[in-house]
Amino acid sequence: MRLPDLEAWAIFAAIVEHRSFSGAADAIGLSKATVSKAITRLEAHLGQSLFHRTSRRLALTEAGKPLAEHAARILAEALAAEEAARDGASGHSGRIRLAAPMSFGITNVAPLVADFLVAHPGIEIDLHCSDARVDIVAEGFDIALRIADLPDSSLRARRLCGISTHLIASPAYLEKHGTPTHAAQLGEHKLLGYANVTGPWRFRGPGDAEVAVRAEGPLVANSGEALIPAILAGLGIARLPGFIIGPHIADGSVVQILADWAPGPIGLHLLTPPSPLRPARVEALITFLAANLRDPCAEAIRAA
Repeated sequence: MRLPDLEAWAIFAAIVEHRSFSGAADAIGLSKATVSKAITRLEAHLGQSLFHRTSRRLALTEAGKPLAEHAARILAEALAAEEAARDGASGHSGRIRLAAPMSFGITNVAPLVADFLVAHPGIEIDLHCSDARVDIVAEGFDIALRIADLPDSSLRARRLCGISTHLIASPAYLEKHGTPTHAAQLGEHKLLGYANVTGPWRFRGPGDAEVAVRAEGPLVANSGEALIPAILAGLGIARLPGFIIGPHIADGSVVQILADWAPGPIGLHLLTPPSPLRPARVEALITFLAANLRDPCAEAIRAA
């Protein structure tokens, strides 16, 4: 049996990550010639080209695109195995890359990160708060928190808790345009959309009735927080999670409508790359987040 050329696969992954041979060479401390020879060797073994190369541009071939994900996993698993061995000898130490939604990350995750770092002074965390959906494997994240109804994926996912969402509008908007009494009537209203959720709004109501409504209105934003000024200004109806809109419901600046029409189920999920190998420091943070995000999430829902 011929063993795989693991070094060449790792170099291939580094080139894809850094988007150039020279960038990969600098990042992993090898000469550009060594990097180039490794790719030539791997291409010869596979019998196909991995890159289109010109003096100005480097791009994966059609054959190289699916193999890039395999290469990233090979590299990630090898690094995880080495880090796990080091962790076993030296305790929890090293860097963790964590991705979280913007608003939830700031209000719920960042305080927990601070508590975790106090308890584990040898660990460093790179917290990336964004509502954009990150590619965990390609961008090198160890953990991602995602609020969604997750599609099938090769990623490892753990549901931490449910997230309530609410249809809301300002009293001024409802006074001017009327209050819908059935989800189907939403199509007659101005709807403020969340750009990172594609497709129509779906609801299940009394008698298991199902309604889908396309969100059309004067504003679409990639942040739930960014919709609040438009809601308060009476520009339309929005659908937002309780941890964002709860305080505004409580103070009466917005009104919840169609409470008996439940939006599609969403939850807070913890995602990790597909490999079962994880450094001990990553396992420690997963355990900590799973234990501590339940109560803050429930409090946010109850506050709404």
